[in-house]
Amino acid sequence: MAENEKILYESATHKCVMFSFDDEAHEESFLSVNQYLIVQNGVGVLVDPGSEGVFSELYDAVSRHVEINKIKFIFLSHQDPDVSGSIGQWAVSSQAKFIMSGLWVRFMSHYGFMQMNRVLALPDHGAKLKFGEESLTFVPAHFLHSPGNFSLYDSKSKIVFSGDIGAAILNAPETYKHVENFDEHKEHLYGFHKRYMGSNKLCRAWVAEVEKLDVKMIAPQHGFIFEDEKVTQFLEWFRELQCGGDYLHELYK
Repeated sequence: MAENEKILYESATHKCVMFSFDDEAHEESFLSVNQYLIVQNGVGVLVDPGSEGVFSELYDAVSRHVEINKIKFIFLSHQDPDVSGSIGQWAVSSQAKFIMSGLWVRFMSHYGFMQMNRVLALPDHGAKLKFGEESLTFVPAHFLHSPGNFSLYDSKSKIVFSGDIGAAILNAPETYKHVENFDEHKEHLYGFHKRYMGSNKLCRAWVAEVEKLDVKMIAPQHGFIFEDEKVTQFLEWFRELQCGGDYLHELYK
């Protein structure tokens, strides 16, 4: 197994892989970027493939787990360049259909992507898509932090790929770690979530949707994995979080 990838789930027919290819570095802090791959019976779903700068490395890594022409879907949780900047390259190199919020379809040409017949536009309330013997559920996560935002739930692995929800800002590039002590980890969550998430009302709406699912793991786009009891701890924390519009008095003086 390569240094910058980790198997999150594996059975005879199903596998979820976490990658971490970064094209951003800062002198005093480090923002790790995670990309994910779901494979079932040789068919793949790529989740938040990232920016142009990581395309070549991610392409090679993904090809070790699934044939590129067998990637059926590429899911973009939202429109940020660290999520979707490589869309033009994946459009050329794969035959995949791209799944995204209907809100962002009109902007895809600005990424150099013109094949609108390859886009599956999600309605605001989300969708459930058959994937082999299993299903993929697209959970609304609007304004957390993007106006058109979704998380992805894989029914076999019971993983929620949560995008920026659960993102941690860490001081060192420690990749592939699962959260060990949630109380200590909270300090890496708070600043980012306070600023980037829309409001407590929106946090509660997302938690209510996730709690309808059988979740074993939450895998964010940045930082560490929440697993088992850490899932419950994170959901309880996020449910009570004051953020975004709850702090208008600090932003407008």
